[in-house]
Amino acid sequence: MNELRSAQWYSGDDRNSYIHRAWMRRGLPGSALGGRPQIAIANTASDLTPCNSHLNEVAASVKDGIWAAGGTPLNLPVLSLGETQVRPTAMLWRNLAAMATEEMLRANPIDGVVLLGGCDKTIPSLLMAAASVDLPAVVVPGGPMLTGHFRGAPLGCGTDVWRLSEEVRAGTLPPEAFLESESSMIRSRGHCNTMGTASTMACMAEALGATLPGIAGTPAPDSRLLEQAHETGRLAVELVERDRRPSDVLTRSSFLNAIVALAAIGGSTNAVVHLLAIAGRLGVDLGLDDFDRTGSGVPLLVDLQPSGRHLMDDLHRAGGLLAVLREVRDLLDPDALTVTGRPLVDHLEDARIWDETVIRPRGAPLRPDAGIAVLRGNLAPDGAVIKPAAASPELLRHRGRAVVFDSVEDLHARLDSPDLDVDETCVLVLRGCGPKGYPGMPEVGNMPLPAKVLAKGVRDMVRISDARMSGTAYGTVVLHTAPEAAAGGPLGLVRTGDMIILDVPGRRLDVEVPADELGRRGDAEASKAAYAAPVGGWERLYVDHVQQADRGADLDFLVGSRGHQVSRESH
Repeated sequence: MNELRSAQWYSGDDRNSYIHRAWMRRGLPGSALGGRPQIAIANTASDLTPCNSHLNEVAASVKDGIWAAGGTPLNLPVLSLGETQVRPTAMLWRNLAAMATEEMLRANPIDGVVLLGGCDKTIPSLLMAAASVDLPAVVVPGGPMLTGHFRGAPLGCGTDVWRLSEEVRAGTLPPEAFLESESSMIRSRGHCNTMGTASTMACMAEALGATLPGIAGTPAPDSRLLEQAHETGRLAVELVERDRRPSDVLTRSSFLNAIVALAAIGGSTNAVVHLLAIAGRLGVDLGLDDFDRTGSGVPLLVDLQPSGRHLMDDLHRAGGLLAVLREVRDLLDPDALTVTGRPLVDHLEDARIWDETVIRPRGAPLRPDAGIAVLRGNLAPDGAVIKPAAASPELLRHRGRAVVFDSVEDLHARLDSPDLDVDETCVLVLRGCGPKGYPGMPEVGNMPLPAKVLAKGVRDMVRISDARMSGTAYGTVVLHTAPEAAAGGPLGLVRTGDMIILDVPGRRLDVEVPADELGRRGDAEASKAAYAAPVGGWERLYVDHVQQADRGADLDFLVGSRGHQVSRESH
């Protein structure tokens, strides 16, 4: 083993090394600091991130594993983002969480790190940080909650919130029944039990090779999660001893494997911006079109909400992610490594499907082609995405009249107005909700349907925005339209009444307006007052430096790896 990084703080007999050791001893023997790998546990536990509130218990098992393997565990609370709680949107602070975690990993006397995340933005921000500092790192996903039931039927977190709330608006479900279901929705500790962003990013971390193979999707209350957390603690010490770093594991091949996995599980479109951002921190050549090229033709094998019927604890008992990946093994790069030092495909030998109603065999997929589709055209020059597996097949080719909303507030104010000129053939367009325009790119792309459309029994329409969509949501929803309206994108030039053409098989998204007319509209828009950015604080920094969705919506000055070196002493 090479000299430990922490020795820069603890070795020697001078005043500074004395200070570093003495303040850390607190009852520990001197051997705990000298010659033992110092393993931080980047812990996103927080009562205000309810999906992560159990991670202190998980951290205790990680600690035991680190001690057992000859390391010294160090709890490091880091910025935690609760998707359901923080306003205006958790995405506004993903980059801040990544930046803060990166700096704390670099600044402290640690040799490696275990990353504890669960709720949507926590795993992406931790992986972005680990990629930038490039110290040995491994992820422990916090796991999904157990399935709750209401009136005898299983409840999918998020997905059934959207479904039931629309039924209330349509008048088919009494409001009191909707509120009664509230106490049944969240049955246990853990994150959403659908294939939302939290579950998706746990699976992405495993497909990337950043976790102990087989851990993704283990339910949060399952005692096997603590067993796997213990083993991860042991593995973290090994990573330091072998000097195995994120840059060794998270290669282009690993990202392409993750894209295959994303399609096979019917994962969230949010994975697109997160994987692009993580790749950007590593300098990995990954672009938006890679999601279409690599995911196209991959079958959807997991019958799980919002694209199917079942929930995450069903996926776990049916064989988990490894069983899914075994079915598409021929599409995976055989050389992509995991944190174990072995290729991902080597961990698939013993994987089996135990319930084919949950995980379909390759020959009987839920859908034959489930990859994220990347659309381009005069409405999305830099791309937009749609999740065909969650869309209505009959709407994947559609021409309709635009009904435009300039902000989410405008949408809410006018959506249910009897004066709104809209029917089910129209295309709802929402702008002002991209990275700069909101700011933060909120999950409002799955717009509720107008009341007069719901009253007809219609439950899906084509919707287009520069926003994101919750991974728990569903529908024929075009997202991440780039450039966004606030960055001068053509979405800002669409007017109510324009005809829009969506052609998912042809990968096109166009507005039927001549180029010269769009140019005139653009000149008129440019003459208006410029977008008023926030006057200060993080929001101003974010708006001034955030990249567009097709590049991962990271801050431009955070792209790339900065390493772990700290050259100056603090005393």
